[in-house]
Amino acid sequence: MKQVREDYWANGWVVVEGVFGPRQAERIAELAIELSLAELETTDSRLFVDRSAQGARAPRKLNQPFLRHAAFREFILDRRLTGLIEQLLGLKPLLVTDQVLMKPPRFGSAKPYHQDNAYFRCSPPDHVITAWVALDDADEANGCLRYINGSHRGPILPHTPLPGEVNNLVPPQELIDLSRESPAEVRRGGVVFHHSHTLHTSHRNESDRWRRGYASHWVTADVVSENLDRAEGKAFTTLDRAYFRGEYDPQYAKTD
Repeated sequence: MKQVREDYWANGWVVVEGVFGPRQAERIAELAIELSLAELETTDSRLFVDRSAQGARAPRKLNQPFLRHAAFREFILDRRLTGLIEQLLGLKPLLVTDQVLMKPPRFGSAKPYHQDNAYFRCSPPDHVITAWVALDDADEANGCLRYINGSHRGPILPHTPLPGEVNNLVPPQELIDLSRESPAEVRRGGVVFHHSHTLHTSHRNESDRWRRGYASHWVTADVVSENLDRAEGKAFTTLDRAYFRGEYDPQYAKTD
């Protein structure tokens, strides 16, 4: 574990193989597809649906799986995962939110370079981490994560929406040092951890295989957020609706 910690803090990301068994990861992937296919009947949003040039549609993203099925809650709160996060942060991890991110074979879309904390606006940034569980083998052919080594030591770059894609915030290309880019290849059941300031991307899936990953976002009790989401005439920070403020698992419920 010492080497894992050293690599994480040196590069801003690290791969840990074999956290979950392949069959366990496959069951979660199948459940995500099942729930996503049901949603395809009610949405055509590019945020949730990928399309081929021939018009085929396939799931791209399942938001908040934690809230949708007990199997996701049991999986993502597994001590094999949370114990690793605690060792990386040095403090108890608290779950904020999650998604299953999917790239269907041959036409799974790319995700441009960004930093998670450009969205979250949480501080201190060293106490904010993403754990990305590989639900399939992920490599360069099917669109594995790619990182800019050491970018976690820099600031949050200015991010602006891509034209026609308001949900994709990206920094200026000239501020991304691609000479420091590394792919994060990982086998099914392994986990990629990354810092909230680490620049990362994933390319289009050009293979005949799925590339599904379960992304969960964690903080410590010291973290505060400046990001305001206005709904129903009220303002909520990123953390106001965090899972750890709920009652799904007493050990993760916030204690004041």
